[in-house]
Amino acid sequence: MRFLHTMVRVKDLDASLEFYCKHLGLIETHRIENDARRFTLVFLAAPDDVERASKDKAPLIELTYNWDAEDYPGGRNFGHLAYSVENIYETCQRLADAGVTINRPPRDGYMAFVRSPDGISIEFLQAGERLPPVEPWASMENTGSW
Repeated sequence: MRFLHTMVRVKDLDASLEFYCKHLGLIETHRIENDARRFTLVFLAAPDDVERASKDKAPLIELTYNWDAEDYPGGRNFGHLAYSVENIYETCQRLADAGVTINRPPRDGYMAFVRSPDGISIEFLQAGERLPPVEPWASMENTGSW
């Protein structure tokens, strides 16, 4: 397992970039604009991590800016921690066997979410190519929120 990023939702992208880049000294490594779903993702790295982040896409902070105004009560502005895993199905099965609820099963062979005991969302992403969908994961519904 390898740490990828921490996601934080922001209400004002320009103000957030000023804070994280100008004041903290983080550097933007890449950006994703999604017109259809109306959001922007900006990935930032610490100066000493820029080379690694550019190559490995980690370790990063992901600023998520939703174009439509929204308030994020109760800490909803903190999104999730993300890790890549060698085999998402084996990871989820090991967690499920230990009693961990798989909130967003890896139906697509690529992404799953669980929550920590304190309610922090943890995202798992399949390293490399997504795996072919398999049961029981392919037809499993979401449980709770993620």
